[in-house]
Amino acid sequence: MARIDYCDTSKSNERTREILGKNRNANIFRMMAHSPSYFEQYCRLGGAIRHKGELDPVVRELAITRTGILCEAPYEVVAHKRIGKNVGVTDEQNEALEDWKSATCFNELQRAALAFADEIVRLSRPTDATFNAIASKLTPAALVELQLSVGFYIMTSKFLETFAIDMQPVSEVV
Repeated sequence: MARIDYCDTSKSNERTREILGKNRNANIFRMMAHSPSYFEQYCRLGGAIRHKGELDPVVRELAITRTGILCEAPYEVVAHKRIGKNVGVTDEQNEALEDWKSATCFNELQRAALAFADEIVRLSRPTDATFNAIASKLTPAALVELQLSVGFYIMTSKFLETFAIDMQPVSEVV
């Protein structure tokens, strides 16, 4: 059960209700709607991460889902496994994300991106070896997008866990 009540959207402004509708009134967004200006900007950046840029969507979703796993945010993991599947992440890859280092279903780029995500979450910054490995495989733009994707979903995972956002059937919100 959420730690505070979800926003009473009947009292929200039209723009907030519009954004909520576009996002299927998912619980995470109903909580964020308490702060309409932050909520709107959060959705703008989240939309850019998910729908713009040049980073391969499979690499992005693997890194996001791994971030959710490391941040112990089941809501995030469930949602992004589904999103990942919709962009080409295989069931085998989704199942292997807990222990990706021993899995054989990831290519060299995906493995470098997962190592990068692991170190962004666990360390103050990625090691030079890990940074150089992923930097040699991505353009500067895609590298920036990968880092911002992981960082954004660290924040999202922490938001979900801070407020104990209630899980919903993934088919209702993704």
